[in-house]
Amino acid sequence: MNRARRDIEADMQAEALAYLERMKPLQTDTQTTLTLFDPHWHQGVIGILAARLKERFFRPVIALAPANQEGALVKGSGRSVNGLHLRDALDWISKRHKGLLLQFGGHAMAAGLTMRMEEVPRFRAAFEEAGRAWLGERAPARVIETDGDLEDAYCTPQFVALLDAAVWGQGFAAPLFTTEFEVVTQGLVKERHLKLTLRRAHAQYSAIWFNRTEPLPARVQCVYRLARNDWNGVLSVQLVIEYAH
Repeated sequence: MNRARRDIEADMQAEALAYLERMKPLQTDTQTTLTLFDPHWHQGVIGILAARLKERFFRPVIALAPANQEGALVKGSGRSVNGLHLRDALDWISKRHKGLLLQFGGHAMAAGLTMRMEEVPRFRAAFEEAGRAWLGERAPARVIETDGDLEDAYCTPQFVALLDAAVWGQGFAAPLFTTEFEVVTQGLVKERHLKLTLRRAHAQYSAIWFNRTEPLPARVQCVYRLARNDWNGVLSVQLVIEYAH
């Protein structure tokens, strides 16, 4: 079941990225929000899709899918960025566009909604209007806060266990680190994840970038988090890359 769910989410993400690629530079480079709908998408994974696209394009995203087989209604799941309170933005839309939203709810960074399928174009325009009211006329710039470089001595399963035991959440995010590496090897896993061997000085690290297929240059500055990797009973540390340049 989990594998089937991941496959559905991966297919939906590929379709969404292909759609956005066709729209460049008309949409993704100029709009402050993204609203995506496909009649074949599954409502059970639109939240995951919205989260993935928000991380990739760093702007508020609403992903929509049919609510039932009849297709008269659609359900949406949204993820936002700092500066736009998603639930309040939907409330703002509902008061300026009467009858557009049948239901909505959520909080600052995530929300859900229901509307009629024929209202999707009107909602897309209204959501962009809300985005510009909250964020201004330009698409928001991505800001990544990190805890800086991490010494090799801390890249141990024991240190990862200490991090995993802590409670992280909104306003108190899990630590991210940034380091310049040499890329030793790289290749795709399951045709959708980039697996790498990275080197700094004399130390080498296993790393993975989920849902990334484009290769990295020979030297790269990575933003990453630490994860514990248990393979055949052997514990090691894996770097999970979130961003690189």
